[in-house]
Amino acid sequence: MASQENKVTISEVYKDWFLDYASYVILERAVPSGYDGLKPVQRRILHAMKEMDDGRYNKVANVIGQAMQYHPHGDASIGDALVNMGQKDLLVDTQGNWGDINTGDSAAAPRYIEGRLSKFALDVIFNPQTTEWQLSYDGRKKEPVNLPVKFPLLLAQGTEGIAVGLATKVMPHNFNELIDASIELLRGNEVTIYPDFPTGGTMDVTNYRHGIKGGKLRVRVDIEQVSRKILAIKNVPYGVTTENLIESIKKANDANKIKVKKIVDNTAKDVEIQVHLSTGVEPEQTIDALYAFTNCEVSISPNACVILDDKPCFIKVEELLKINTQKTKDLLEQELLIRKGELQEKMLYSSLEKIFIENRIYRDIEECETWEAVLETIDQGLDPFKQDFYREIVEEDLVRLTEIKIKRISKFDSFKADELMKRLGDELEEVERNLKSLTKYAIRYFRELKKKYGKDRERRTIIEEFEDINAKDVVINNQKLYVNREDGFIGYGLKKDEYVIDCSDIDEVITFCEDGKYKIVKIAPKVFIGKNIIHVAVFDKSDKNLVYNAIYRDGVSGRAMAKRFQVKAVIRDREYDVTKGTPRSKLLYFSVNPKGETEEVSVRLTRASKAKNKLITYDFAEIDVKGKSAQGNIVTKHPVQKVTKSKSNTVRVEKPKSPDLFD
Repeated sequence: MASQENKVTISEVYKDWFLDYASYVILERAVPSGYDGLKPVQRRILHAMKEMDDGRYNKVANVIGQAMQYHPHGDASIGDALVNMGQKDLLVDTQGNWGDINTGDSAAAPRYIEGRLSKFALDVIFNPQTTEWQLSYDGRKKEPVNLPVKFPLLLAQGTEGIAVGLATKVMPHNFNELIDASIELLRGNEVTIYPDFPTGGTMDVTNYRHGIKGGKLRVRVDIEQVSRKILAIKNVPYGVTTENLIESIKKANDANKIKVKKIVDNTAKDVEIQVHLSTGVEPEQTIDALYAFTNCEVSISPNACVILDDKPCFIKVEELLKINTQKTKDLLEQELLIRKGELQEKMLYSSLEKIFIENRIYRDIEECETWEAVLETIDQGLDPFKQDFYREIVEEDLVRLTEIKIKRISKFDSFKADELMKRLGDELEEVERNLKSLTKYAIRYFRELKKKYGKDRERRTIIEEFEDINAKDVVINNQKLYVNREDGFIGYGLKKDEYVIDCSDIDEVITFCEDGKYKIVKIAPKVFIGKNIIHVAVFDKSDKNLVYNAIYRDGVSGRAMAKRFQVKAVIRDREYDVTKGTPRSKLLYFSVNPKGETEEVSVRLTRASKAKNKLITYDFAEIDVKGKSAQGNIVTKHPVQKVTKSKSNTVRVEKPKSPDLFD
């Protein structure tokens, strides 16, 4: 048994293990690096393809096998990641059936399809001299920590991943626009970039928020009106397939939100889905309904999360572009410094070789009896020239001179040697100029990338601000609203009761009862409201002109109170009150005024009233429209028998959509 000091609780072990697992999933599987823009599986695939690269296509099955030496998570994850990269048409040159992002068709089996690194990938991704290496998972091979990518690769390709406790979703951007933005950043200017989807369509970026968590993109397909009865959908939203889109249209049709006769999928190389409309259906209204009720419009929530300094960071896309642009500049500087060193070494050795041969130092070593004497003789022969060299001459340089073959010495051409030195010198001067003006050099590099690889990479997704579509305005009235006033029920299932109006199953209904209680409810087959319903109508919260005029008797004071009010901010299914809410309160008069009309009413007092004048005229124009919670103005303190509209009204009062019991 373990001693008391060595005891460990299960909860402590679980906490440590879970944190280790969560960290592993975040850093090693789901979230891409902010420096090279790649997830570990993508990086290992590209490294494996570089090892295999001989200019010819390789079977995807072979690439998967090669990548399994570095990625310890099975062939399925490697194959899926490779196909995903191939479909993005940037890093992998594909051959065969690699699937279709528009239709959702999967790729053929790995043994049937082939791929190789694209010219772009070979140009911008690999350089062993600037790559930081680490051991693979089994310690047998080396793999890159990050690939030296000289391009904002993550923003160009986009990515999506789910880890433990967080997720990432970076939208793809336009190749040429990223290069232009990088150039502007190098010039010291601020930039704003927006996504560009390979599926095309139209996009509203009003709430994009630079790609950080909480932002939102609205993406729509392009719909063309072929004729009065046919609409053609020309693309699909990002992340949606033709199958998903057609299924969403069928569901909307089954729910009677739109009326479609048939759907024909003519998709081949390009997307084309024909929607045949039923007789009498307006194409314009159907287009709006397709956006409102189907996947013809989708909302995408970006969440730019990347690994920076071994930690997940939530970051704006413009900030990520700055990091990538600076990383590209740093890598270009490293390559220039490496090239400078190579040129200096070549010039040094060429100089040593020329001195060694032209000054016949090779003859001086013929009489040397020891190796040390040979090296010393060569070193002494070089002494007059050492001051011209950029570094000290070491033993390795001397040994290299002794390895020159007699054939090379006999055929040595001084003129050719001088020409070589001049070419090396000219190149060295150019490298040093580029190092001094590194920003200009980086700008030229990006321009060359655009010139070489930017052809046929124009923006596919159009950016525009969408007009909001009110679902109630475009939905087909697929239900009929009924009311049982006495028992207090409304709904589209009360077909034996009083018909009110045609409506849709997404509508909300407002109801008023004789005791002054009212509420807004969602349409349903049967809903209890309250007994003695006096008014029922479809509720439109966007209507700013609708005004209710009412006179009620307060149950405590007995006073008749008049008020004009609007119903705007309400909570569905909550009960509100026109009156003060006291017991035995009652509505004496109620009218609905779509344009805020006013009217005069005749207030007849009871015979038992002590007032001399038993008939009072009251004009609603004398009071202002207030909120629904206002108590109202006093009409009379005497008991009222009834209230009716005055015959002398000069203002026309339009009747509400449903009958009013107080007419």
